[in-house]
Amino acid sequence: MLYHNFQTQAELDYQYNPSEQGLDIPGYMNLYATNSAKVREKLRCHLNVVFGSTVVEHLDIFPATQPQAPILVFIHGGYWIMSNSKDFSFVAQGLVAANVTVVVVNYGLCPKVTIDEIVRQNRSAIAWIYNHAESFGADPNRIHVAGHSAGGHLTAMLMATDWKNDYALPDDIIKGGCAISGLFDLMPFPYTWLQPKIQLTWAEVLRNSPIRHLPEKAGSLLVTYGGKETLEFQRQSLDFLAAWKEKELPGEYLPQPNENHFTIVNGFLDTDSSLCTAILRQIIALEKEPKF
Repeated sequence: MLYHNFQTQAELDYQYNPSEQGLDIPGYMNLYATNSAKVREKLRCHLNVVFGSTVVEHLDIFPATQPQAPILVFIHGGYWIMSNSKDFSFVAQGLVAANVTVVVVNYGLCPKVTIDEIVRQNRSAIAWIYNHAESFGADPNRIHVAGHSAGGHLTAMLMATDWKNDYALPDDIIKGGCAISGLFDLMPFPYTWLQPKIQLTWAEVLRNSPIRHLPEKAGSLLVTYGGKETLEFQRQSLDFLAAWKEKELPGEYLPQPNENHFTIVNGFLDTDSSLCTAILRQIIALEKEPKF
């Protein structure tokens, strides 16, 4: 066995490579880009704001309509090898309309950088946002994170960060997270089509598998995946949520039965969608609860 009950790379590729499902990936990416361009034209935004020392470490800020608003930091997917922040500007539409400032993070991609480095860059982005939130009219004490696919993996890694000891920041800097079709166990990927591009070592697999690094305390986690996704994508989310709850950490599952791996993020376009509604409910609920 390579991983769980899978005996061949072809079996794993079918589960983890969306192109094996016959999905029109270029079509979905073009739709993302089209919707994102429209959102950048429509909403006030600050683009390519530098947060780190390399040219790829920048972010796009879409301020809320009122000051001192909560912040939703969005981390894009693309299997750590593709896409950028501009492809996902559209995620700001529904939440900015509900008075949430949205920040979309850009980061380096494999194989030019490692997944270790990608995790570090996203952690640095959170630290920068906390330290500079007031400069763009948002509240540094109301940071939430969401991510899709590889961004779901990074969301979980951010929520497991030792912010106090590693960054001299508050333990509860991230109040809540939403992992959308995330990848929480990296063990299968050295056996897949991705390995020549992500070049994972086994030490990196162990360091960067969120299911192996559950925090002792954390904000509330919202987990969701599409009902039309492969069984492995569904299992990864369910196993992670179960492990999260077993640690007595607050977590919730949001069903999206009619969505696939790419349509699942379309809910960000509509304030009243089940996705935006769940994120907004999480933000409001957490602000009424005592800090962890």
